[in-house]
Amino acid sequence: MIMLRLLPRFFYFVICVFITASASAQIDTTQPTSVDPELLALETGKIPKEYSIRSINITGINFLDTSIVRSISGLQVGDKIMLPGGDAFSKAITSLWRQKLFSNIQIFITAVQENNIDIEINVQERPKLGNFKFLGVKKTEADELSGKAGLVKSTIITENTRRNAVEAIQKYYVDKGFKNVQIRVEEKPDPIIPNANSLTFHIAKGKKVKVNEVNFYGNDQVSDLKLKKQMKGTKEMTKLTLYSTKMQSPYGKNEKLSFADYVKNWGFMSLSKTKILLDPYFRFKLFSSAKFDEKKYVEDKEKVLSQYNALGFRDAQILADTMYYTKDGNLNIDLKVTEGRKYYFGNIAWRGNSKYSDSLLNAIVAIKKGDIYNLETLNNRLGKQLSPDGGGSDISGLYMDDGYLFFRADPVETAVYNDTIDHEIRIVEGPQATIRNVNIYGNEKTKDHVIRRELRTVPGERFSRTDLIRSQRELSQLNYFNQEKISPGVNPNQEDGTVDINWNLEEKSSDQLELSAGWGGGIGLTGTVGVTFNNFSIKNIWRKEAWDPLPTGDGQKLSLRLQSNGRAFRSYNFSFTEPWLGGKKRNSFTVNFYNTKYSNAYDYATGTLLKSRADSSFMRIIGAGISLGKQLKWPDDYFSLVYSLNYTQYRLKDYPYSGFGFPGGNGTSNAVSLKLALQRSSVFDPTFPRGGSNFIASVQFTPPYSRINPELAKSDDPYKTPEYHKWYFKSEWFVPIGKPSGADKNRQFVLKMAAKYGFIGRYNKALRVSPFERYQLGGDGLTNSYGLFGYDIIALRGYPVFETSNPNYNPDISSASQYFTIFNKYQLELRYPLVTNPSSTIYGLAFFDAANGWYTFKEYNPFRLRRSVGVGARFFLPMFGLLGFDYGVGLDRMTPGGGLKDASRFTFMLGFEPE
Repeated sequence: MIMLRLLPRFFYFVICVFITASASAQIDTTQPTSVDPELLALETGKIPKEYSIRSINITGINFLDTSIVRSISGLQVGDKIMLPGGDAFSKAITSLWRQKLFSNIQIFITAVQENNIDIEINVQERPKLGNFKFLGVKKTEADELSGKAGLVKSTIITENTRRNAVEAIQKYYVDKGFKNVQIRVEEKPDPIIPNANSLTFHIAKGKKVKVNEVNFYGNDQVSDLKLKKQMKGTKEMTKLTLYSTKMQSPYGKNEKLSFADYVKNWGFMSLSKTKILLDPYFRFKLFSSAKFDEKKYVEDKEKVLSQYNALGFRDAQILADTMYYTKDGNLNIDLKVTEGRKYYFGNIAWRGNSKYSDSLLNAIVAIKKGDIYNLETLNNRLGKQLSPDGGGSDISGLYMDDGYLFFRADPVETAVYNDTIDHEIRIVEGPQATIRNVNIYGNEKTKDHVIRRELRTVPGERFSRTDLIRSQRELSQLNYFNQEKISPGVNPNQEDGTVDINWNLEEKSSDQLELSAGWGGGIGLTGTVGVTFNNFSIKNIWRKEAWDPLPTGDGQKLSLRLQSNGRAFRSYNFSFTEPWLGGKKRNSFTVNFYNTKYSNAYDYATGTLLKSRADSSFMRIIGAGISLGKQLKWPDDYFSLVYSLNYTQYRLKDYPYSGFGFPGGNGTSNAVSLKLALQRSSVFDPTFPRGGSNFIASVQFTPPYSRINPELAKSDDPYKTPEYHKWYFKSEWFVPIGKPSGADKNRQFVLKMAAKYGFIGRYNKALRVSPFERYQLGGDGLTNSYGLFGYDIIALRGYPVFETSNPNYNPDISSASQYFTIFNKYQLELRYPLVTNPSSTIYGLAFFDAANGWYTFKEYNPFRLRRSVGVGARFFLPMFGLLGFDYGVGLDRMTPGGGLKDASRFTFMLGFEPE
């Protein structure tokens, strides 16, 4: 509003501007009794005249600096302005208003003398924000609102400040299902902070609005249930209906009643005599909150149409959707659909394909005339997006694996007749692309050559999508980089037919540390120190500047571990692995050494600690091994063959263990064995595999000493040089279940299926099977004193270690004193990732295990198994590796009258996943 006002005696010309929503202008022409002629001439003048600003006076300021206001206005003493008709004053007001510091701005002309004018800028300051609080809500909600409302103390309070805060609060509660939230803003001066107001938000959340019913109308071909299954973000409230079977019920037999009425009239005691019927959709909503989310509702409507399209109804539409509230404040949603006609694929013709024949392309697309029309299926078969498995499983993969990076396939409808649609696939093959540059970024520790030797994308080679995906897998297998951030940036250059590949990596810690310590009375210091360096560099071990804190970057693995339990136990372990022996081929080389001793430091006759180590009995194992692995190219390059040569010495001194047949518990056994292992691994992420499989088949054998020298079978010490042949097989499959959930596309159920078999045999029937290298079943998979003798420890969650294959035998009544020569184990695990990031990976699981062991093939029965079920969790931490626990219930341990507690066990693991 612009107001020109003439006042008596103290005459001045006033320009007063108020910024309002209507931007209206109003002129006050009330005439005073006496008039300054120069002001009157300025007011009534029609011809613009130039004036010079003689003085500027700032009024209304209480807290800001007047020079700041003068500077923001842009007006200065001596400025030339045109009146009337100039825009200098309007620009000054706009500049001041833009700062959002003032609620009112006025510019007055207070005096005119010839060509000079005096002006006054009057402003009204906005208050700053002092304190703010939220009333009517929980403290936790108030704390969350403090961060979401966008309020910052000491900032200027504007209408936008209030409006944005109210909208943020509304959105917060709408997302939680409170659609009728009421908010009242109370603003009053802050009693402590000058020129500041405090804001109080009075919040009435109201009742949480849930989706009571979703009703479809017009769906003759597709059932309500199928359509509701697509609306995963808009689920109905779970309904529970009870039907009475009590003749004396006031409702009568088979009379329907609400759950609330049932509880009120009968109570819970008679629930077992009542038939409980569930809504057919109950299984899909058992764990849902049924709250209404506008954004998810819009997405769900699109999913309903996608479901129709997948079933051939490409003309399906949602004509209208209506929402209305029930008496209890919940929401009913009605959707009216028109399905249209159901369509089918007709003829598919190919144009532009010179590389591959029509018959081959038809075989890959695998769509026949008469198949239900689904455009999404056609696009997937053409390979519009990069599939995780790579290869030629679609048309795009077929071409891109042969270098046709610029390939394009566009499906075009050529005819629609009755319910049939013909297509023409128009192909642009383009030139074959050659890889020009391969660049690596983000590797601060790992050397380039360690990364490049894993890559299948080599400069000068033709581009291949399969090689690109395989390279990504190999980098993930190293476990040096954040698997979620391994990104192959493909930059094609169609002009010269080349492509640059930029590998963007993010390194993560892969080393592991194990520390524990304690003090036992009479035993002494106990503890464990273990380190594993997974990206070690032995070449730089003598370079002082490379120790930061250790020489790293060459991809080698070094493991050191020292464990002690005072005088009772001690163990030393060392291993080193070079994964690329020679640096040109994936030939791994490993050496290892271990020395373990278990001492009996007590005199059981007196119950006291032995005075001298020399007096104690012990068993000791010393071993060393060397292995060489070779990657195979047939049947495919996921296969590898590993040769291992091992030497192990077992020694007992006065040790009370009769399993070896050593007289008096004294004896020494020296075992030399050769092991061949054929293995295949196609898993993508070793920490949390989402697909692929693992396969191992191995045989380990010693020389047949008794065949060479039959007299050994009659020896008093037949196991001085033990002999055996040992066979082992393991297979694991990882199958993704359903579709990824949430914004994180890696949140997906994964089913692990595993089967394991083992057998140890003998060369000479006159000798019993070697006491070494047998199979220990049950328990948590951790070794014990008998595990020093090379037993393979096969965990069975929910059971203690047992020695009999008879499931009717209670394994809790005694400990095992002998171990099996044959075993079977089957396993199912349903996994779900909770956290997937480089700092930690956490997932939960539910499992079913079944395993058993036998001593001879005569008693072997692969269907006679001990079974268990349970739940667990795994934590992969960079410095500590695997941490995990399981709670298992042994189904064959449960006895009549016994509780679940008597048949269950907790299992903890650290560092590795037990067999």
